[in-house]
Amino acid sequence: MEIIISKTKEELGKRAAAKGAALIRKALAEQGEANIIVATGASQFEMLEALVKEEVDWSKVTGFHLDEYIGLPATHPASFRKYLRERFVEKVPLKAFYYVTGDAGDPQAECARLGAIIKEKSIDVAFIGVGENGHLAFNDPPADFETQDPYLVVTLDEQCRKQQLGEGWFASFEEVPGQAISMSVNQILQSKAIICSIPDQRKAEAVKGTVESEITPMIPGTALQKHNATWLYLDEASASLLKRKR
Repeated sequence: MEIIISKTKEELGKRAAAKGAALIRKALAEQGEANIIVATGASQFEMLEALVKEEVDWSKVTGFHLDEYIGLPATHPASFRKYLRERFVEKVPLKAFYYVTGDAGDPQAECARLGAIIKEKSIDVAFIGVGENGHLAFNDPPADFETQDPYLVVTLDEQCRKQQLGEGWFASFEEVPGQAISMSVNQILQSKAIICSIPDQRKAEAVKGTVESEITPMIPGTALQKHNATWLYLDEASASLLKRKR
C-alpha cells in the first residue's frame, strides 16, 4: 500500500485520477481493452471530475458499478446509478457499463447476474473509497472476508446509514435504506490495481484504522493491506491521525 498525501481534496482528486488513468492507458496498450470498477459517494467527487478529463480511449473501457441501495429507484437523488450516470457514464464514451439495479425486485438474482458478467472479466483498475466506519463498498463491519461471490446482499449498520444522511443524500435517517447490493471484498481485491481516494477529516479515524490496525473484518479497509498494488490518496485532514506520514 502506497500512501500519497495532498494538501487539499482537489489536489487529491487530480493525483488519484492521473494515476488511475495512467494504469488504464497501460492496460489498453498491453491488452487493447480495459475493465474498471467505479465507486460513488462524496469522497469520489473530485477524483471523478478529474478522471473524465483524462486522455483515455474510453471506447475500449468497460465499467462495473460497486454498490447500490436495495429498493431505491434510479431517479432518487441518492441513487448511485444516478450519481454515476451524471458524473461519469454520460461524460465519457465507454464500451459498456454494468450498473447494480437495486430495485430489480430480486436482489439475489441481481447479484447472480452481475457476478456471472464480472467473473468473465479481469479488472485492471478499481476506483474505491473507505467509509467512516471503515467499510469497503457497502461491506460494513464485520465484513465477510470469506465469500467468493462477486456481489452479495448486505445489511447497512447505523454508522454507515448516518454517514449517508450526513452527506446530504437523504432528508431523514428513516429514509436511508437498510440493505444494499455490494461488490464483495474478495472481488475488489482481485483487481490488478486499486486507487483508493479518502478525503476529509471525518474519515481520519477510518484511515488510521485502515493503515495501522491489524487486518480484521471489524475494519474492512484493512483488507487493502493484502493487496500489493494499492495507492491510498489522502488529504491532510484525512491523514491527520496517522503516526507516520508516508
